[in-house]
Amino acid sequence: MSSYGTTPTTASAVPAIQNDALQEVPADPLPEDEQEQLQKDYPACTHHDSQGSKVKRALKAFYDRNFGLVLVFLAQTCGSVMNTAAKLLATGYETKFHAMQIIFIRMLCTTVLGMLYMAYNKTPDFPLGKKGIRKLLVLRGTCGFIGLFGLYYSLSYLPISDATVLTFLIPTLTALVCFLWLREPFTLREALAALIAFSGVLLVARPTWLFPNPPIDPITGEPEANSFSSLSLTFHATGHPAPAPLISPTQRTLAVLAAILGTFGASMAYATIRVIGTRAHSLISVNYFAAIATLGSALVLLIHPDLHFVMPESGGQWALIAVIGLTGFLLQFLLTEGLQREKGGRATNLMYSQLVLALGIERVLWGTTPPLESFGGAALIIGAAVWVTLQKNGGKVEKGKKVVVDEERSLLGDEGERQEDR
Repeated sequence: MSSYGTTPTTASAVPAIQNDALQEVPADPLPEDEQEQLQKDYPACTHHDSQGSKVKRALKAFYDRNFGLVLVFLAQTCGSVMNTAAKLLATGYETKFHAMQIIFIRMLCTTVLGMLYMAYNKTPDFPLGKKGIRKLLVLRGTCGFIGLFGLYYSLSYLPISDATVLTFLIPTLTALVCFLWLREPFTLREALAALIAFSGVLLVARPTWLFPNPPIDPITGEPEANSFSSLSLTFHATGHPAPAPLISPTQRTLAVLAAILGTFGASMAYATIRVIGTRAHSLISVNYFAAIATLGSALVLLIHPDLHFVMPESGGQWALIAVIGLTGFLLQFLLTEGLQREKGGRATNLMYSQLVLALGIERVLWGTTPPLESFGGAALIIGAAVWVTLQKNGGKVEKGKKVVVDEERSLLGDEGERQEDR
């Protein structure tokens, strides 16, 4: 019995009202065909949303279509920055770094990072690869070391643009090496492309017996000086400018020959990779290249009576060393990621943008412009390289296939990628 003024209680509590059905539930998005029909029936209501979605779809399509190219372009930018830093270390200070020490610095960074990456990911047959192909891996690494030495040695005496354009001989020389070693077909067109490319080399090298007069700067109209370093970029350790060194025609010729030797070594390295095929993981192949280059350069510096390790004497030299190590690794990483996302043909053509970057760096930092002879030689060499590459790019690459590349292989497009499928 309840007292006055109180509400009697029931035996069980009244259940709470279930009003879930009254709550707002987000609607599922309409299919694209219904969205299009709605836009046709009520254009005023859907105009804003459709324009926004179109822009988003267009941006996403542009991203998906060109992101690989962006990565390849960034890799070429890293390559140009790395070459510039190497040239400044070799020529820009009173205490100069030899090409061998620059190779040691860069490839030591690549070796350490590569070993750590493969150990972390438990790469098959890490670190030495399978027993039956270790000699081929050593040959691949040795030839790659020769290729890298040719590039860095030529940077000591050649403008960056000339040293860069000579690396574009790799596709033509690779076709010749594969013909002589692997007995692969060497067509008449490839032979003609080789002749055109080496005609371009003569224009870049400009031997005195063929070009007795000094070339003319196309911008100033003045004869080109035989200096390869600007006073504004040549410093004593104290920060005072040092005299800009001069190069003789003989030194220039030796530098061109070293660059050609480097492209031949790179071509031999690529032919060896073709023989190895899929019997070795690509990262192991790259690591052999980096480790042999590190050990080889250190051995030469220790044995050669006129060479020795040089310690940086300024913050600028330490900074350039850091730039070489970082950009060398980024070049490898970005090029790998870019070629995994992009067709070899488009990516290969974009790689020639490194020449444009080199020309811009020369003009901004050194205030020089290559003469018309160099431009003509570059056109012949690049044209021959593109011609050879297009003939080699007849097949298709399996989508999603992981590819690891380096400088020797980066100019070869789909042909280099197809070897990973064999």
